[in-house]
Amino acid sequence: MLASGKPRAGGHRGGDLLDEGEAEDAREVLLSVLAQHGQVGLCFYDNKDSTLHFMADVLDNHELHLVAKVIQEVHPTVLITSAKQERCMTRFLQRLASNPDYKPEVVTYPYVDFGLEVGKQRLLSANLPFLPASASEKDKMSYLSSCISFDSPLMLRSVGALLKCLDRRRVGVELEDSSVGVPILQFLAYTLKGIIKIDSDTYSVLQIFKSELHPSVYKINSGEKEGLSLYGILNRCKCKFGSKLLRQWFLRPIQDLAVLNRRQEVIRFFTSPQNSGSLSTLQSSLRNIRNIPTLLRRMSLSHTKVTDWQSLYKTVYSAVCIRDTVRQLPLSIQLFRDITEAFSDDLQYITSLINQVVDFEASLRENRFTVKPNVDPQIDEKKRKMMGLSEFLTDVARRELEHLDPRIPSCCVIYIPLIGFLLSVPRLPGMMEKEDFEIDGLDFMFLSEDRLHYRSQRTKELDDLLGDLHCDIRDMETAIMTQLQSAVLERCGSLYKILELSAELDCLMAMSSASQEYGYIAPKLVRNRKISITNGRHPLLELCSTVFVANSFNSSDLKDRVKIITGPNSSGKSIYLKQVGLIVFMALIGSNVPAKEAEIGLVDGIFTRMQSRESVSVGLSTFMIDLNQMAQALNSSTGNSLVLIDEFGKGTNTVDGLSLLAASILFWLQKAPVDTPHVLLATNFHSLLQLGLLPFCEMLSLLTLETALDGSELVFLYQLKEGICRSSYAANIATLAGLPTNLVQRGVEVSELYRTGRPIKRLDKASSDEKTNRCKNIVEMFLQQNLDDKSLDVQRFMKEELLPSAGELLNQGDAFS
Repeated sequence: MLASGKPRAGGHRGGDLLDEGEAEDAREVLLSVLAQHGQVGLCFYDNKDSTLHFMADVLDNHELHLVAKVIQEVHPTVLITSAKQERCMTRFLQRLASNPDYKPEVVTYPYVDFGLEVGKQRLLSANLPFLPASASEKDKMSYLSSCISFDSPLMLRSVGALLKCLDRRRVGVELEDSSVGVPILQFLAYTLKGIIKIDSDTYSVLQIFKSELHPSVYKINSGEKEGLSLYGILNRCKCKFGSKLLRQWFLRPIQDLAVLNRRQEVIRFFTSPQNSGSLSTLQSSLRNIRNIPTLLRRMSLSHTKVTDWQSLYKTVYSAVCIRDTVRQLPLSIQLFRDITEAFSDDLQYITSLINQVVDFEASLRENRFTVKPNVDPQIDEKKRKMMGLSEFLTDVARRELEHLDPRIPSCCVIYIPLIGFLLSVPRLPGMMEKEDFEIDGLDFMFLSEDRLHYRSQRTKELDDLLGDLHCDIRDMETAIMTQLQSAVLERCGSLYKILELSAELDCLMAMSSASQEYGYIAPKLVRNRKISITNGRHPLLELCSTVFVANSFNSSDLKDRVKIITGPNSSGKSIYLKQVGLIVFMALIGSNVPAKEAEIGLVDGIFTRMQSRESVSVGLSTFMIDLNQMAQALNSSTGNSLVLIDEFGKGTNTVDGLSLLAASILFWLQKAPVDTPHVLLATNFHSLLQLGLLPFCEMLSLLTLETALDGSELVFLYQLKEGICRSSYAANIATLAGLPTNLVQRGVEVSELYRTGRPIKRLDKASSDEKTNRCKNIVEMFLQQNLDDKSLDVQRFMKEELLPSAGELLNQGDAFS
């Protein structure tokens, strides 16, 4: 039957209604993992688009870092694994359970449910709507072997457990008949090969993503919005699937030059001012690309709504417009060729079919699927009968009234679906009991709102003549809708290809728009280990600051790989580190970068120790977390990695922190040049250089951020240059921060005494000069007395004047010695 519901508030705009409907269904992702003998096989199911993603068996370390990366990207709500598992998986699940911010539900099945043959049989029995119902097991196996790699036994075994979980939970088909299985509309390969290693701390400190609570009080509990972040300023996507794909690119920066060059050539085309017209036209069409996976899922379950057909028509029609526009663009660009080829005649066929069949105006008015005239002659005939039925029934009622009791003033003939035609007369005052309702020649049916309903000989003839018109028309239109659904589902591959290429086009045009607005340039991507950035800028800070000083970065193959930056606080050291990290990251997702020129070697990881996280949630001290971040950079970085270290060692006492920092730098300097990563390190431990704790070699470069003194005022120039900062200028910075002058002066005094090795006296202890002067005063007071003077009371003088002064001085000396 046709699935129809009440119209929603807000008009009949198909896309808006669809988005509201999508918000009702929570996204659920079920991930199945099996780890054995250092290898991992996994797959996951996304209920939003009914797709099953699989990853070929791959090697992983004992910490299961690859599985952790998949979980970070996929964010599953349910994690399925075997009850019989290796210790590495047990430890991994324990670490996952200790994470207070994210705890997926963990489901364990007996090892037998991960059997290879069990997995194959469950796959053959799965609900695959795109395959004909008459397909044999052999035909299904042939098709599945072309979609899934049967050479990955761990993955196939994890698929079996996943399908069991889907059937038990009946994900997405909870209200359907038990014979209806969970639909799988598409199989998609999932891979992490060539992915740049970036952990969550790096994403946070570089502000690549930044979630904020929604400012509207009505949406505080409904979700978050993107704050000031790299993703936020580059995401100019017009359809939500473009935004989703762009986020995946951000979570998965790559080393594949072919893919990066494919993205760059599209961005280069759309950043040219002469192509702004094509960009605007395509972005207008992309706004109408709707949620194809949800539409196809509803079709596979015969739950299609009127607004779904409207959204599908808009989507396919817009896709045809995109194809026609792209055909006018240079087909030397790979993406344009792919769109021209993939947006096939199937789109034209679907558009034409929907346009010929669906009467959108009538469908929205009646809130059900309605076909246009001339689609089915039988339906047209029945509708013509329905249209002339009102006048015809009036004539029938007039004839019936002639044969009724004269007391009955009027009557009418009505039609009720599933009941048929009835004669309806008003209830007379004398008709109180059921016996009073009896009228000769009429069969009483029911009483409703003071009207009596009867079946007469003529209404019975009408039933035989006209039949159940309403139900017949609805059934026939539902049958046509089912045929239309089948025609669309047969071409679901073309529709998924539309979504894939439209999302890619949307992402690249979004980055092109940002590149034009902010003055970015295309970086040169090379396979060597060199990173060269000329006049680079911080992509976020330059939007918040009226003046921004650009700085360069150069790290060659065999020298200047380790850079140590010293300088006062607030001189821009941390910003410079983040700037370099962000520019490299942007290049590795295919974006243009904020610089005058840039040549980026393909790094394999970005490691940071820049920001101390809160320690309560993880149960570790702040310094221990800092050490973990540093250990990750030391142990996992390679000669192709970028390492950004800011103020490591300040979380403990000065000597220990300085020692650990020096030892870490020495660790990298002692590596072979090909194994030394690009290291950019900022520190306020000037003793690191002043005490000669590091060897001077070609691998080490010393930099500082320039400052100038204007009298006693410190001026930050934010310009990077070679050299060493000789002073931290703490007093000047404290004055700029507004600390009291006497407090700053005392700090300078203590610092100078400490630096020169002289004793530091407390402010409430008399100085040695002061004590000497007071002693001189007591001696002079005594010598001025004439002891030969008979009137001198020596005892009184000693007791009241001399001894109190000496005693006070003595007491002060005892108290502060």
